[in-house]
Amino acid sequence: MGRQMTEMLKGTLEGIVLALLSGSPAYGYEITTQLRERGFTEIAEGTIYALLVRIEQKGLVDVEKVPSEKGPPRKVFTLNAQGAQELAEFWSTWAFLAERIDQLRSPDITHDDSEGEN
Repeated sequence: MGRQMTEMLKGTLEGIVLALLSGSPAYGYEITTQLRERGFTEIAEGTIYALLVRIEQKGLVDVEKVPSEKGPPRKVFTLNAQGAQELAEFWSTWAFLAERIDQLRSPDITHDDSEGEN
């Protein structure tokens, strides 16, 4: 993954994880697996675990310890109301930015710059 991709992911990864959790509760390894299945193959598990700690501290998820067949109990993360609100804001911001970026990329942009030029 290139430097630019890494930097862009830093700003969006929280929203991406919240979006995954909006579908169903999950624990850290499941989230990492889901991300990899969606093409985010270079994201380290440690990055996800650190992010999960942050969103828990921010109060965006509820956490339940669930017994595991192997080892200690797993922390299962569930998006709560505050997290859902944060996710809605993320999508709104994403839509705003994506629209503006697409406008910059599109060669078909036509601005009426002729007004007031006579």
